[in-house]
Amino acid sequence: MTTPAPAPATPSPGAAPAYRRVAAQASFETRAILRNGEQLLVTIVVPVMLLVGLVRTSFVELDTGGATRVDFVTPGVLALACVTTAFTSQSIATAFDRRNGVLRLLATTPLGRGGLLAGKVLGVLAVEVVQVAVVTVVALTLGWQPAPGGILPAAALLLLGTAAFTALALLLAGTLRAEGVLAVANLVLVLLVVGGGLIVPPSELPGVLAHVAAFLPSGALGEGLRGALLGTGVPPLSVMVLLAWTAAFGAGASRLFRWH
Repeated sequence: MTTPAPAPATPSPGAAPAYRRVAAQASFETRAILRNGEQLLVTIVVPVMLLVGLVRTSFVELDTGGATRVDFVTPGVLALACVTTAFTSQSIATAFDRRNGVLRLLATTPLGRGGLLAGKVLGVLAVEVVQVAVVTVVALTLGWQPAPGGILPAAALLLLGTAAFTALALLLAGTLRAEGVLAVANLVLVLLVVGGGLIVPPSELPGVLAHVAAFLPSGALGEGLRGALLGTGVPPLSVMVLLAWTAAFGAGASRLFRWH
């Protein structure tokens, strides 16, 4: 008696579960950033070089308030790392995806617009985990001693800063031409480093910048992380400013973002 051959496996109809679609997109976004030499330079190399340069040299005068130079500088470099990934890298990548029709195409797949945005946000967070790990290892090697009680508040501030700057990235990427986003994103990054309160506290900036920077999302993130990791406490103003900018950028992006 001949045994009948087993029937060929029938592929399961329908799309993969939503969490798998989002996870796949997040994995793609993460790998796209980490494999891109230019983005890797901005997200990893620049913060590490700035950290080592500011700690090992004194070409920038800083009033550390009695803290060691590495303890004072590291929170600002972590804030910079957040901005480079959540804002600079994400705005440029999204703008060119929009120009090339990638966003419009993916939005019509089972991934959908919500899944695409969720994948981008998770991709940003994954890259930031790598950034924080690299900066932390370098800083500890240089003698960094963060306040243990400030680690969890600092993590919460990084999440809030990520939300604010990702929303700003989507607002720019969804409203300007890709070439314009490239120019604006890099210019804004330079301005935030020089006078936005990321590395140099707002109180140490000259003239009116000292008052303006404290109410910028960059200044609020930098001040919040310094307060948390130096053990002096997170300023309530920093949290309020970040929440306000997150809400404003998010509302603007939801209303003005164009998918093509």
